[in-house]
Amino acid sequence: MRIATWNVNSIRSRIERVEDWLKRADLDVLAIQETKAREDQFPYLTFEALGYEVAHVGVNQWNGVAIASRVGLTDIEIGFDGMPGWGEPIASEARAIGATVGGIRVWSLYIPNGRNIDDPHMVYKLDWLARLRDAAAGWLEKDPSAEIALMGDWNIAPFDEDVWSMDFYVDKSHVSPGERAAFQGVVDAGFQDLVRPYAPGPGTYTYWDYQQLRFPKKQGMRIDFVLGSPALATRVEHAEIVREERKGKTPSDHAPVLVELAG
Repeated sequence: MRIATWNVNSIRSRIERVEDWLKRADLDVLAIQETKAREDQFPYLTFEALGYEVAHVGVNQWNGVAIASRVGLTDIEIGFDGMPGWGEPIASEARAIGATVGGIRVWSLYIPNGRNIDDPHMVYKLDWLARLRDAAAGWLEKDPSAEIALMGDWNIAPFDEDVWSMDFYVDKSHVSPGERAAFQGVVDAGFQDLVRPYAPGPGTYTYWDYQQLRFPKKQGMRIDFVLGSPALATRVEHAEIVREERKGKTPSDHAPVLVELAG
């Protein structure tokens, strides 16, 4: 079974790239972030023609998450228990969707950016991650044998090797002690990085800003992850960051992250 996550940075702008990669990668499940589309704008027919069912939530031109599966798609859940909203009045954002696919509980997650260290959005981001940690810990407490994948754009580089320059990022978001502690909180809840053992750093990035020629300069960040429950981790046979998909015409600024599972 082959599962992957990809922040596509607008599904309507990137649908041809996604369609092409789905065909070549022979994927069973794709978790998608930043669809930037309302429900009526999502290209469901393209996925259906390829044999995929899709669960999507999107409310405007921002955020948006989806799961595409050719191995079943049941028990769809938009948002997790306790997931906070943003703004005044507080509103729900399209940042999390879960579904059971081929026996695995998959969550497509788009963690808030945080913007900068002192921004109110950083408080929101840390609260969001704390609520995710609590929810995820509850899922494992309820069923320690559950196969769960938390997949998506975490907007956190957990280690210094996950950014091209700590000097550049030292006073910026994504690498702050609070953000890294929040990421580690999910790990401590029982979830492990399924990809790093197969794609160790430094230099194994998943995101390269469009500006300043970051990609050809190899100036990226590792912020996209697949965190798996203990039962799911035992099934991993291979994993990789598909860097080649950051190349070519109209790419996303993120590369897909792929995990191959036994069975």
